[in-house]
Amino acid sequence: MLRLVRTTSDDADFRALVQLLDQDLARRDGAEHAFYAQFNKIDKINHVVVAYQGDEPVGCGAIKQFEVSQMEVKRMFVLPAHRGTGVAPAVLAELERWARELGCAACVLETGKKQPEAIRLYEKSGYAHTPNYGQYIGVENSVCLRKQLL
Repeated sequence: MLRLVRTTSDDADFRALVQLLDQDLARRDGAEHAFYAQFNKIDKINHVVVAYQGDEPVGCGAIKQFEVSQMEVKRMFVLPAHRGTGVAPAVLAELERWARELGCAACVLETGKKQPEAIRLYEKSGYAHTPNYGQYIGVENSVCLRKQLL
């Protein structure tokens, strides 16, 4: 049974999963990884979800304030052995629920073209492609998406 826990970026299980995420992204992004890494710091994120199968942390995600009424989805990751089992959609749905509770009307996110499985997850979850925003404007490898929550 999947258990979702709301926590912060101080959570040791979240930090361990993010290390694995960063290793995966470094492999996928190659030379571009340093550019993306600067936008993915996890200090002081107050809205983190960690997914557990039994006592094992198997996935995570976070949201942080983007604009007054929008949250940005960050640091989504599922251990390879647990992919395709519903962990990522459950984490994403919990993050969206939390964003709504905080009064946010939408979520935005950026992912890379080299992460087709992430793009499929977000599209299936109701996210629509949107022009690249902020630091991702003009970045060829970036894919930005948005979902209206309220």
